[in-house]
Amino acid sequence: MTQERTEVIVIGSGIGGLCCAALLARAGHEVLVLEDHATPGGAAHGFNRAGYHFESGPSLWSGLSCWPSTNPLAQILRALDQPLDLITYRDWDVLCPEGDLRIGVGSSGFEQVVKSLRGAAVQAEWRNFAKALQPVAAAAEALPLLALPPGADAMGALLRRGGRLLPHLPALRHLNGAFGPLVDRHLQDPFLRHWVDLLCFLISGMPMGQTNAAAMASLFAQWFEPQACLDYPKGGSAAVVHALVQGLVRHGGTLRCHTRVRQLCLDGDRVCGVQLSNGDRIGADAVVSNVDAWGTVQMLPDGAARRWCKQLEMTPACGSFLHLHLGFDASGLDPLPLHQVWVGDWNRPIDAEQNTAVFSIPSVLDPAMAPDGHHVLHAYTPASEPWHRWAELERGSAAYRALKQERCQLFWSVLEQRIPDLRDRCHVVMEGTPLTHRHYLNVHQGSYGPALSAAKGLFPGVNTPLKQLWRCGASTFPGIGIPPVAASGAMAAHAIAGPRVQQQLLDTLGL
Repeated sequence: MTQERTEVIVIGSGIGGLCCAALLARAGHEVLVLEDHATPGGAAHGFNRAGYHFESGPSLWSGLSCWPSTNPLAQILRALDQPLDLITYRDWDVLCPEGDLRIGVGSSGFEQVVKSLRGAAVQAEWRNFAKALQPVAAAAEALPLLALPPGADAMGALLRRGGRLLPHLPALRHLNGAFGPLVDRHLQDPFLRHWVDLLCFLISGMPMGQTNAAAMASLFAQWFEPQACLDYPKGGSAAVVHALVQGLVRHGGTLRCHTRVRQLCLDGDRVCGVQLSNGDRIGADAVVSNVDAWGTVQMLPDGAARRWCKQLEMTPACGSFLHLHLGFDASGLDPLPLHQVWVGDWNRPIDAEQNTAVFSIPSVLDPAMAPDGHHVLHAYTPASEPWHRWAELERGSAAYRALKQERCQLFWSVLEQRIPDLRDRCHVVMEGTPLTHRHYLNVHQGSYGPALSAAKGLFPGVNTPLKQLWRCGASTFPGIGIPPVAASGAMAAHAIAGPRVQQQLLDTLGL
């Protein structure tokens, strides 16, 4: 058994962990990131097979190509001086009961779709809704997530930014609640309500009645302004992860993959380091867990912070995923959409199993993602595959293979409507299940993250009852999705580096 020491250990190299570690390194701290997987990035990592560059996580990116931006990830990349090579585009496809819709971002694009489907009166209803959201979005912009203190109480930030926030006081009350009441107040048309419900589900893994209003108001501000666009990072999600890793390393931090943390080391009620699966120990002045709520509990010694651990263990979980990765011959095909979201039945809950699927073909925009004349595809069912169907199965068993073939048929049924001979074109086929998701990402039940309703309060913050232990990622405030987890990483970094460093960062970014 060997013993080494560093100043800060970050467990897990998801987006939140990398943002935290890179900002701490930028502030002059000695930082070591420990990652169990072979590749950094968590749910956002990429991988290669037979010349195809596959995505494992996010498909839709926004707020990265413009400045100023309300996206915390964009703000952190700017602070690290790590620009991305981005391709911008302005529409995506939705295959729903109303038909195959090409939806343009920006106010006019979606309005035209609404008018053609539902008429001028419903178009006006949407305009009024967008107008009603403007003050809420402005309030969220006036209180950027990177300005919030690490604790759950934001009063200090409110007082420091009093002059900027004064014009937004009436709208501030909406930022902590769910988005559903705002929708109920302004939208009656069924299609518009279904559409907003879909957007909420894609962003948070939960319907609009449980999704945070501030997050959705910020998204609407990005997507529905006149010159809005979506962003695709050249090289996919892996390019974003690479930029964060480069920012970490450039400032003196270290990333170590193939390194599993077995347990947190405690000295009384203070975390003083970690023990690895090989028995080695690494001491640290501070530790940040980018592991989910349930995994963090498993790393604690028996009897540590019992009440808090019980609360974490009882955290409800979102559903899991089915995945399909394809590399296929594109010769002779009509142009394909970069993104397509399929919805089966609006009358079923938006998070019902087998009712939504997301399809992305990044090689449509970035041909380098696949061999010449070929495409690479990633499809998934977002946060809706029930864990109980898979919990008792063993990966690779006959029963597992049969269920995987049955459940993944949904993807093929949708895709073969456009490409009838798709199976014959495929060179690479990989189908994934909740067990696959759990295996590669070490997430509880293959879950998307905690199912904590915004109608019942906020996600827990980055602080913990154990001294020198902080958390970040999708299990913490502000929640699930790339911008929230990036913000949580910044909050954990500020908890360690202190308010002076936080203010210097805000000043540098002009926030």
